[in-house]
Amino acid sequence: MSKPAVYFIVGPTASGKTDAAVAAALAMNGEVISADAIQIYRGLEKGSAKPTEEEKRGVPHHLIDVVDHTCGDYNVACFAKDASEVIRDIVSRGRTPIVAGGTGLYVNSLLYPLDFTEVKPDRQLREKLDEEERLSPGSLYERLKEVDPVSAERLHPNDHKRIVRALEVYEMTGRNLTEQGGDFSNAREAEIPFEPVIAGITMDRALLYDRINRRVDAMITNGLEDEVRELWEGAGRAPLLSLQAIGYKQFISYFKNEISYDEAVELIKRETRRFAKRQISWFKRDKRITWFDADDYATRTEMHEAIIEYFRERGDRYAGKE
Repeated sequence: MSKPAVYFIVGPTASGKTDAAVAAALAMNGEVISADAIQIYRGLEKGSAKPTEEEKRGVPHHLIDVVDHTCGDYNVACFAKDASEVIRDIVSRGRTPIVAGGTGLYVNSLLYPLDFTEVKPDRQLREKLDEEERLSPGSLYERLKEVDPVSAERLHPNDHKRIVRALEVYEMTGRNLTEQGGDFSNAREAEIPFEPVIAGITMDRALLYDRINRRVDAMITNGLEDEVRELWEGAGRAPLLSLQAIGYKQFISYFKNEISYDEAVELIKRETRRFAKRQISWFKRDKRITWFDADDYATRTEMHEAIIEYFRERGDRYAGKE
């Protein structure tokens, strides 16, 4: 029996992924699954670019506002479990799953499900590895390349948690993940219960950065500062994981008198641009992504139509309709 197709729209922040996903969902009897580590949190509204009801255009959206912003233990493993369940439910109802988002770890958790074996975590070892990485950034990835080059090839150098886990398994067992059959390598065909069809959105870097700057201005106009203050003070000024997100972290520094208001705004824009650059580098590594350059189309609608055509053609191929 052929696997169902699951469609992905990825790319940097402010590139138009949400609009494209909604357009594809409307054309393909679909529902959207958000792959965004900030939209997961309830309460983070102004700085997360969550789609409004108007922007959703009646399309069901999943994995937005899943946990409260005070939750400190929602991670990529939680997302992989939740998203997999949502995908199965959507498919079971005869509809089309469309995953849209720019959190690379979340996307990869579905495209490359990993088995970390039954070795239990060792907190002291993890703290030691974390400290080593803090003192010498990149050192853990270099070590992983030495002890388990196959696993290192499967991981992004910034995927700190999985690099630590791979080294943890090696240190505790004397055998790397590849030797144990577990699972950065050759797992996709055996473990992924669907056929991924991935579209990436890109555009001229200067245009993207301008979109980012204007989006930040709009977030601030719409009340980002007040939202951050309310969330931060409501949590007793605790250093919540959710409030480390771009936009929230910088305003908290302003509230602490560590930086000026103008510096906070400029830092938000700068860090968002840097984040977009990292997203581009992350997704460019995946050769299965078919890229759609916004500069090649006269309108966004034309680009959406091209993505939908690509999705349908690949979906028909997987369904054996060609």
